[in-house]
Amino acid sequence: MMTMSDDQAGDLFDALPVVDEDATRLLHERLVMAAQRDGLLDLAYRTFDSPVGALLLAATEQGLVRVAYAREDHDAVLARLADAVSPRILRAPARLDPAVRQLDEYFAGGRQTFDLPLDLRLSRGFRRAVLAHLPEIGYGSTESYAQVAAAAGSPKAVRAVGTACATNPLPVVVPCHRVVRSDGSFGGYVGGEDAKRTLLTLEAA
Repeated sequence: MMTMSDDQAGDLFDALPVVDEDATRLLHERLVMAAQRDGLLDLAYRTFDSPVGALLLAATEQGLVRVAYAREDHDAVLARLADAVSPRILRAPARLDPAVRQLDEYFAGGRQTFDLPLDLRLSRGFRRAVLAHLPEIGYGSTESYAQVAAAAGSPKAVRAVGTACATNPLPVVVPCHRVVRSDGSFGGYVGGEDAKRTLLTLEAA
């Protein structure tokens, strides 16, 4: 069995090309620009560091289509988006700049409502009706699952409201964190209980 000396190994690594990060970034930017120019960029994504952890943001040409917490596994979310929306997906931060700006303002306490185009294709039927109602729950306010069910047109569908909130593709922006149990306790949340507490505390300040 042949073994390689440290000197030989060092020579081998020295021979490898050095990765030029600036050149790689420029190549990526050119790829994004070309994809946009040719109508090939169906999904753009980036991450955003927030007080509730790293959020994945994804947008189609129609609008913001996905916000995902780190606990959802960003790579898995991107894979599901590729299947559900389009495999033509690239990291293209510029398309998400308006969303990032408004999220910054929200977490700084300077914004109470979001004014972003939304692509709600990932929700249908009653779940879509629930999502349509959620922005009507005022900043700093909460509603029970039963209240949301009634507002969405199906007073008995309390459990279905819970499912709609749990599968909300746009948490934070579409405020499912404002839905709580009838006794005032938090209930479940896609971002976890700590994230829900953080958001409600921010809005109550």
